[in-house]
Parts: sequence; C-alpha cells; structure tokens
Amino acid sequence: MGPMTDGTRERRHAFGDDAEQYDAGRPGYPEQLVDDVLDFAGGTAAAPALEVGAGTGKATLAFARRGLSITCVEPDERMARVLRLRCAGLPQVTVEVADFETWRPGSRRHGLLYCAQAWHWVDPAARWARARAALRPNGAVALFWNHWFLQDEHLARELTAAHERHGLDIPEHTLLDPRPRPAHHGPRARQWREMEADGGFTDIDHRLYTTHHPRTAAGIVGLVASNSGYRVIDKARREPLLDEMARLVGDRTVTVRVVTSLFLARTKDA
Repeated sequence: MGPMTDGTRERRHAFGDDAEQYDAGRPGYPEQLVDDVLDFAGGTAAAPALEVGAGTGKATLAFARRGLSITCVEPDERMARVLRLRCAGLPQVTVEVADFETWRPGSRRHGLLYCAQAWHWVDPAARWARARAALRPNGAVALFWNHWFLQDEHLARELTAAHERHGLDIPEHTLLDPRPRPAHHGPRARQWREMEADGGFTDIDHRLYTTHHPRTAAGIVGLVASNSGYRVIDKARREPLLDEMARLVGDRTVTVRVVTSLFLARTKDA
C-alpha cells in the first residue's frame, strides 16, 4: 500500500458506519495464534501490551482473558464505543480514541504491540518508526490478518455471477476474491520486507493457521458487508446485491475456510 490518501482514510473509518454489524460479521482469531504470540512475547511479562486499531475487540478479548494489561488505540469513536462495552468487565483494558500515527505513548514503553486486521490502514511512512517508539528493546510485534474462502465452489461461482449482474466488481481481499491470499509468504511478503528495510527489527517470522467456520445466509452476508470494499459502495447498489446473495445461499449452512496470517518480530536491543 502506498502513501495514505483521503480515500484510504475514508475506507479506514467506513467500519464505524455500523460497528455492531462489523462485530457480528467478523470471525475471531485462532486460540493457537494467541498462544504463539504470548509465547513469543514472553507471556504476561509482555505487559503492558499495545493494540493498534482495536476495532470492536475481536482480538482484544482473546488477549485480555489471558491476563494481559492492554492499551487499545482505535481511531473511530463508534468502534471504540462497542469495544468499551465488550471490555466493560476487564479493568486491565484501556481504550484511547486516536490515530496511531499521532497517538503519544508517553514515557511508558510496551512489551508487545499487536494489530489484528488493521496494520495496512496505518500510514506506511510512519508505522514502523511508530511501532519502535512504542516498544521496549526486544519488544515483540505481532501483526495478523484473516483471509476468507468459501468452500462451496459452485456457490462461489453463483455469487460471483450475481456481482456481474449488478455491475459490481468483487473488492480485493474479500470472500470471493479469486486472487491468491495471502499473496506471498515469508521473506517475499510485504510486511517481512518492510521490517527488514526498516532495520530496527529482528527474529522475523511468518506463520499460517487454518480454521473452518459454518455460516448461514445471514452470516455470509454479514461477513461480506463488514468489508470496507463493500461498505464504500453506494447503499442503493450494495443492498440489492446483498439481498440476492442471501437468496442464493438460501437455508443452507456453508463452510468458510479462514487462513490467518501472522507476522512476528522483535525490536533490536538499543
């Protein structure tokens, strides 16, 4: 992703238009991933942790329930409102509404910075320096994303054809996107290359996790509608497409395969 543009900022805040729907539509993250991140970061000794782009708390709860003290930085007040409600019984979670690019960590440094499904929204010109500034020496970075795939290939073709009938392209990185996801692995991946180019990170690693999730028509439409590529489509064009997608799924329960991509690294010692 290139420099931050007005269009990128618009899409970054599109999720807050219906924060509750986003929260209901998106799957969470594998427990094994949480285990691996905490093991890499040194367990609760990684506290305080910093979550960038916390959204409605899909990852927050998984880490907070392991006893981790977390500061969540979320740029959208509407998303942060849902996040606060979900974390109401977790006093070790603090929510701050701010863009990570301008958020000030103060004198406190963190042992772990993690970001779920949001690192690509942070300005590429600032994100790695900002991460290093927020972390202690040897602090851990964990960046992860879910990639969604519809297991039923016939249904996928039907839903793709519905987009064509409505004159709409399939947005990138969504359930029906035919392009490979993740596109690159290990040292060929953009995140790996950017951390190497920055020069401030070591012990870089890339891991993949696969899980399967049953979804009804409402679940499929909810997942699709939660993506910014669909949210920025005019509602008068988007809603008829989503209605047709729900009719095509019908009363079936279908399987969504989720591949979660995790990048790990540590800041260099001084």
